[in-house]
Amino acid sequence: MGKPLQTVAAMACMKSLLMVFNFIFWVSGIAILAIGIWMEVELYKYMEMSTEFSGTAPYVLIGIGSLIILIGSLACCCTVKGQPVLLYVYGAFLAIVFVMELGAGISIFAYRAKLSDGFDKGLTQAMMNYRNDSTHLAGDFDLMQETLKCCGNHNPNDWLNLTPPQPVPVSCCIQENCSTDIEQNIYSQGCYTKIIAFLDANIGMVAGAAVGIAFFPLIGVVLSCCLASIINKTKYEQMA
Repeated sequence: MGKPLQTVAAMACMKSLLMVFNFIFWVSGIAILAIGIWMEVELYKYMEMSTEFSGTAPYVLIGIGSLIILIGSLACCCTVKGQPVLLYVYGAFLAIVFVMELGAGISIFAYRAKLSDGFDKGLTQAMMNYRNDSTHLAGDFDLMQETLKCCGNHNPNDWLNLTPPQPVPVSCCIQENCSTDIEQNIYSQGCYTKIIAFLDANIGMVAGAAVGIAFFPLIGVVLSCCLASIINKTKYEQMA
């Protein structure tokens, strides 16, 4: 097989590989977008209990996921047209996405530790404002106690130790509509330990996924640059 045919075959192979990468990259964008939306919808009600809660982490993932979907869609056109300049630009975008995803993963890891530090104070404040809460935090606190099967901050007595003391909410009941005056009827474990374990597991998974996915665009950088180089080589051979 002559060199021109070898170059054409290499270009066809590289195009096919890059198209496969583009599809997987596009799917990863949907996954990151879904994780961001899930954090905003499901984890938000727990994270906002912390005094260190900022609310930016889900939006960062939603933004990165949307950007990847957009870039992945445009990348298919670059690959099909085979324009070296566009392919190099695509490679540069992928390098930027790599830095963004890696930074997001590291930031979420750091944010997790900061978020945990604010829960002890945040849960106590939410309990103090429970009866007079004009926001949705009281409802979120009830949901947290029912879902995680816990009561109070560190134990059920936290409700009675408030100033002024407050009765233990019905959401602490092991069974529906129980008498919270009877200790055996309510959850014995506090919510602080459980919510920290819950968030560590879920946010740790999100951060780990973000760091893992971050290295995937580097494959696209290599493929796009190689394809651009092969196309330039093909043009040179045709002119020779």
